[in-house]
Amino acid sequence: MTHLADKRIVVTGGAGFLGQFVCRRLHARGVPKDRLFVPRKQEFNLTIENDVERLYEIAQPDIVIHLAAEVGGIGANMAQPGRFFFANMAMGLHLVEHARRWGIEKFVHTGTVCAYPKYAPIPFCEADIWNGYPEETNAPYGVAKKALFVMLDGYQRQYGLKSAILVPVNLYGPGDNFDPNSSHVIPALIRKCLEAKQTNSPEVVCWGTGSATREFLYVDDAAEAIVRAAEIMEEPLPINLGGGIEISIRDLMTKIAQACDYRGRIAWDASKPDGQPRRSLDITRARRLLNWSPQQEFDAGLMATVQWWQAQSSLPL
Repeated sequence: MTHLADKRIVVTGGAGFLGQFVCRRLHARGVPKDRLFVPRKQEFNLTIENDVERLYEIAQPDIVIHLAAEVGGIGANMAQPGRFFFANMAMGLHLVEHARRWGIEKFVHTGTVCAYPKYAPIPFCEADIWNGYPEETNAPYGVAKKALFVMLDGYQRQYGLKSAILVPVNLYGPGDNFDPNSSHVIPALIRKCLEAKQTNSPEVVCWGTGSATREFLYVDDAAEAIVRAAEIMEEPLPINLGGGIEISIRDLMTKIAQACDYRGRIAWDASKPDGQPRRSLDITRARRLLNWSPQQEFDAGLMATVQWWQAQSSLPL
């Protein structure tokens, strides 16, 4: 068991959506602010090796928790597949290599459910991660993040680098990214509904058919699992983090419209892609190795997210 309060910890992406919750959990574990280093993009571009090397020299970490990523929804992934591959691959490549050179105690990597094959059996089990190619619209992102699973395995076997790998489903919660150019499905649909309500629009149009299913994990539940992995895990064994409920996008939209009190028509643009047909994770390994399971009830978490965005954007509920 690693006692985090005694360690110097770098959290890449620590100022982001998930990162802020991870940092709060670390502080709750007794990690003082002066031993927690959050690199900001304007000072450290983690896709550039020299910046990563400088980060290690300045922060002198014992543990690195790698959360930083170039992320987005289906549209962003389709528009910029090269950028999504390069940025995620370059960040991980440099961070892991310089972790080895620096001799850190542990590297914690947050992967993605997009690493799974397009037609993996439901629920997704970690043993199936390599049994097929990911869904095409987000494959560059998923493959880049998954390649680091192999890198960490190789670095453990050759150099003894201790590490942990978490594979979360889609996250949601207060503080999520609501940028229409890069947001994931829950914030995108919340924004559609609240803006349609504000303008008295009679309908909102959603991508796809609504038949695809997803599973969602409340951001603070994910943060707790990541911190537990930093404490407990020492080998790069992928660990699924799921929210426990598989829901169709159509049913999700119904819940979001209700939470936003939007009463207009929901239309579906079937000319747009649905993405991966189904997503649901088996979290048996997380329960066994981390003694973890999600705590947040989905409808309550969804309402908290709606209320947070309404407060940020001054859109009436």
